Amino acid sequence: MTTPAYQPPAAAPADYPGKTLGIVGLVLVFFTGIIGLILSHVAFSQSKKAGFQNTPAKVGIILGWIFVGLGIIITIILIAGGAALFGGLLSECANLGPGEHTLSNGVQLTCG
Repeated sequence: MTTPAYQPPAAAPADYPGKTLGIVGLVLVFFTGIIGLILSHVAFSQSKKAGFQNTPAKVGIILGWIFVGLGIIITIILIAGGAALFGGLLSECANLGPGEHTLSNGVQLTCG
């Protein structure tokens, strides 16, 4: 009976192109959506050219588009709300005339 020959442990798999950049892109998506989205796209492209799948980059792309879309929606809502508030104050000043006025809800309004 023969004893099996010693086999050294298998080497750790080498990093593939875009792996680290994909992870960086995924993390950045949570802080700066558009930069993380761009880095995730670059990492995904690098990995695809080399024939590897890059799951962190793919998740970064999906989350990046979601966060950018939500950011656009929130920006539109804030601009519309601010415009409505500012427009309402301007119409109050047009009705009341120049000077300092106390509105019915107790808010002080100074019209120029």
